[in-house]
Amino acid sequence: MTFDDGFSVITGETGAGKSILLGALGFVLGERSDSSIMLDETKKCSVEAAFIVDNERFKTFFDENDLDFDEELILRRELSPTKKSRAFINDTPVNAQQLKELGSQLVDIHSQHDSLLLTNADFQLGIVDNAADNSSLLAEYQEVYRKFVSLKNELESLREMAKKNLAENDFLSFQLDELLKADLQDDEYEEVSRRLELLENAEEVKTLLAQSLSTLSESEVSILDRMNELKSSVDKLRRYLPQAEQYIERLESTKIELRDIAQDLDNLQDSTQFDASSLSELQERFDLIQRLMMKHHVNDYAELLTIREDLRRKVNAFSNIDEQIAKKEQEVVRCEDELSKLAENLSVRRNKVKFSFEKSVTDIIRQLKMPFGVFEIELSKLSGFTNSGKDRVRFLFSANKGVSPDDMSRVASGGELSRLMLAIKAVAAESNYIPTLIFDEIDTGVSGEVASKLGDIMRKMGESLQIVSITHLPQIASKAQSHFFVYKDESAQKTRSCIRQLSHNERVTEIAKMLSNDKITQEAIKAAEVILRQPSFRPTEGSGEISNN
Repeated sequence: MTFDDGFSVITGETGAGKSILLGALGFVLGERSDSSIMLDETKKCSVEAAFIVDNERFKTFFDENDLDFDEELILRRELSPTKKSRAFINDTPVNAQQLKELGSQLVDIHSQHDSLLLTNADFQLGIVDNAADNSSLLAEYQEVYRKFVSLKNELESLREMAKKNLAENDFLSFQLDELLKADLQDDEYEEVSRRLELLENAEEVKTLLAQSLSTLSESEVSILDRMNELKSSVDKLRRYLPQAEQYIERLESTKIELRDIAQDLDNLQDSTQFDASSLSELQERFDLIQRLMMKHHVNDYAELLTIREDLRRKVNAFSNIDEQIAKKEQEVVRCEDELSKLAENLSVRRNKVKFSFEKSVTDIIRQLKMPFGVFEIELSKLSGFTNSGKDRVRFLFSANKGVSPDDMSRVASGGELSRLMLAIKAVAAESNYIPTLIFDEIDTGVSGEVASKLGDIMRKMGESLQIVSITHLPQIASKAQSHFFVYKDESAQKTRSCIRQLSHNERVTEIAKMLSNDKITQEAIKAAEVILRQPSFRPTEGSGEISNN
C-alpha cells in the first residue's frame, strides 16, 4: 500500500487488523522481531518499506555507516522460519541497530500510551532540543562529555592507586634500598664463590704449589734433571741408531715446556697471597648475597638481579604517579572548560526557543476545549554535567483559570495529556522534526468539537509532515486527504486482514457508519457529506490489500 503526502486516516472495526499494519511497520523500522507475526512458520516473512527522502537530512547517517544514498530509500527486513532476522538498507545488509537508528529518523509512531512520555524529563528536553535545532551541537557536546567522563574516571583510578599502593610502595622501596645498598655486580656471585673457596683452602694450595715446583725443578730427582739425563742418553744413541735424532728434538721441546711450567708455578706461588682479612671480607660478602637470595626466594643470582630491576621499575612508576595525577588533572580542567562552553551554548539556544514554543502550544491547547490552559517550560541549571548539558527541564501545565502551572505529571489528566502531546508534536512539526508521524488512536476519550479541532490540527501538521492517524472518530476521519479502511475477509479458509483506500462515496458511507454506530441512515449520510465538505480534501480512487503474512 502507498500513503499520500499530507494527512491520511485509517479506520475499521476493532480487531479488523490495524495492529498488523503497525506491527509490520515497527518490524521493518527495527523493533524487536517476534515470531508470532508469522502466519505460516514454515515460510520466510519479509516486510519492505520505501521512503522518498532528502539527501541533506540523512547524509550524516549514510556517510557514517558507509551506505550508498538514493532518493528512494528502501528498508527490508526478513524473519526466517529459524527465527533469524536479516535487515537491509537499499539492498545492503545492515545490523538491527543500524536499521533502528535510521527508522527512528524516518517515522514516529505515537500511541495513546505514549502520552505518558510527556512526564519524562528526557523526552521533554528532547522536545526542546528539537525545537532549538540542537542535534549537531548536542552531538558535539556528548562526544566531549564522554571524553570528560573517561578522563575523570582515569583520574580517580590514579588517585585510588596512589592511596591504595602507598603502604605497598613503602615496603617495595625498603626492599629496593636494601638491594641497592648491596651494590650487586654482574657475575659477582661466581667470582666471590671462587675466591672464597681458594682462601678457605689456602694451606692445601700452598702445599700443592710447593710440591709441584719441587717435582719439576727443585728436588734432587726433579723432572727437569731427569730430562737432562734422558736427553744425554738418547744423544749417545745417535751413534748407533740415527733415527734417534728425531727424539732429541722432541725431548728438547718437552724440556722447554716443562721449564715454562716451572716458571709459571714459581710466579703463581709468589703472587698468591693468603690474607686473613680478605677471607673475612669475602665470607661476609658471600653471606650477604646468600641471605638476599633466600629472602627473595631465588636460587639463581641472575634472578636476584632481575628482582632488583623489577623493584626499581615499580618504585619509579609509583614515584611518577603524582606527576601523572597532575597531568590528568590538567586534562580534566581543559576538557571541563570546553564542556562548559558547549553546555552554555545549548542553554542559550534552549532558552531562545522556550517562549515561542510555550506560546504556540498554549494557543493550540486552548483550541482543544481548554480555554484557560497554560503551558510553560521551566529550565533550571544543574550543579554538574549530564549527558545532555547542565539544564533540567520541566513541562508545567494548568487547565484552570487563576491556577498557576505545575508539574505536568501531577496536574494533567489522561485526556489532557493526549491533547498536550498532540499540541506539542504539532508545534514540533513546524520544524519538520521527522518526515512521517503516525498517531495510533491518540484521540481516545475525546469527541465532538475537540475531535474536530484535533482533525484540524492534524491536517495542518500534514502541510509539513506526512501524517497518518488510526482513528474511530468521524470528525477526525473527515479532515484527512486520504482515507484507508481495514477489514476482515473471511471468504477463504483462513481469515485475512485487508486494507483499501476509499473513494469519495465510500468515505461518505464509512463516516456515516461511524456517526451512527454502524447503522447507516439518510440523516447519517447527509451529516457525513456535510463534515466532508468542511475541509477542502482531495479524494483519491484506488484500492489494495495486505494479508497477515
